[in-house]
Amino acid sequence: MADVNGGAAGSNGAQPAAAAAVPDARSGMTEDEIALYDRQIRLWGMRAQEKLRSAHVLLVTVRALGNEIAKNLVLAGIGSLTIADHENVTEADLGSQFLLATPSAGEVVPPGASQEQREAADRAAAAAVVGKNRAVTVSQQLSSLNPRVNVVVEQNDVSKQAAGYFEKFTLVIVTDRDPAVLNYINTATRLQGCPFYAANSYGMFGFIFADLIEHDFVITRERGNIASKVGDRETRTRTIVDVKVEGEESGAGAAKESVTKREVYSTWYLASDASLLPHSIRSVARRLRNVTPLLPCLRALWAFQDFHSHENYRVPNPNSPEDRTEFIGLVNTKQQALGTPPVAADKIREFLQSVAELHEISAVATVLGGQLAQDVINTIGQTQQPIQNLVVFDGNNMTSSVFAMHPEMNLGTAQLATAPKSTATETVAQATGGALPVAPQLALANGNGVATSVSAVKAPVVTAPAPAGAEASAMNLQ
Repeated sequence: MADVNGGAAGSNGAQPAAAAAVPDARSGMTEDEIALYDRQIRLWGMRAQEKLRSAHVLLVTVRALGNEIAKNLVLAGIGSLTIADHENVTEADLGSQFLLATPSAGEVVPPGASQEQREAADRAAAAAVVGKNRAVTVSQQLSSLNPRVNVVVEQNDVSKQAAGYFEKFTLVIVTDRDPAVLNYINTATRLQGCPFYAANSYGMFGFIFADLIEHDFVITRERGNIASKVGDRETRTRTIVDVKVEGEESGAGAAKESVTKREVYSTWYLASDASLLPHSIRSVARRLRNVTPLLPCLRALWAFQDFHSHENYRVPNPNSPEDRTEFIGLVNTKQQALGTPPVAADKIREFLQSVAELHEISAVATVLGGQLAQDVINTIGQTQQPIQNLVVFDGNNMTSSVFAMHPEMNLGTAQLATAPKSTATETVAQATGGALPVAPQLALANGNGVATSVSAVKAPVVTAPAPAGAEASAMNLQ
């Protein structure tokens, strides 16, 4: 993520000189800002940097993954970043969250101090932040990275906010929350026409999900032998909506074309469980065999949490025979629905242990946070093709697999054909016409244009007896 981090890294918190604060007539940015973000402007252009400068992003939960995302966006020059977290700092947070303002022992004790003195200094440093609101504590360090960025703190749980709360944001990112919260917030952002990202890390594993609803981006390139045409459908989700050609008659060289493409998306609620793999994978046995086993494991995890909503959406306990049997049965169900090869027992064991411990690994958070932040920048700047729509990350081999997971129905805004527009005083439940205990009841339009509820579209998962051999596999996980 050198391109993301490079922009403001050299500012050292210094305020721009008065002479450098004069706006540039071409862009509206100050000369100081242009110099500061020069490398970024060269990479993605002045127009994209201007859009980034005027964007207001909401980041929900600032644990290790949120720290990385926030750092990258602030250094890239986002206009305003609201960090929302209603929880307090714990001692476990101190090991992986670099934005927590905890001075090191070397700053408060002399180099020749005894081990006892150093341990006492560490305890004092931890005491300075443990128990305080996480967003408030993180904001102190975050603001110092780039004073030009407006950092706003939200200490309330935004999953309990009215749907209209999200209207003021350019884009919303939710990290490290359970599937019900992702469903809830994604519904609200859809009602407000606001792009949505979700991400989570589970030890060595993680995922990124994007619902940009309908997103246009522009690719500028040399014109090829086959001209791009408006209406050409490149994939199920991507269509060319505009083509502009420059330099064709000048004779100065190869003509360039600016091609505007549109990607359409599905909600988390539909993509996380009901959707099949894209036909390009399902139709080729070799590609199907190469699908990461983490995909059915993740879907099994989300289903397990939904089934245990009454227990605060807990994750499976690898030391519980009942949890192991239930989880293995879910993995088998998800694997069969996807059509992928069976998941090996050692992979399930590794995944269960990684999820249950809930350890935040800095290297995983760095990679996932960098990928997500870069895609957010691409989305706001509209100069690169964004994620479509699920990234599964395996830290063991440092691979990110991207899958376009969509149900067999209309995508994009068609999925909200009959949903009413909310107001600032409506709750998400009111905006969608009913209570939302776990999953939003979002009105959809199916492939024939007929309104259908989400509950009718999403394939239910039944906790039937585990498939044959599941208990044996569970015993192998001990």
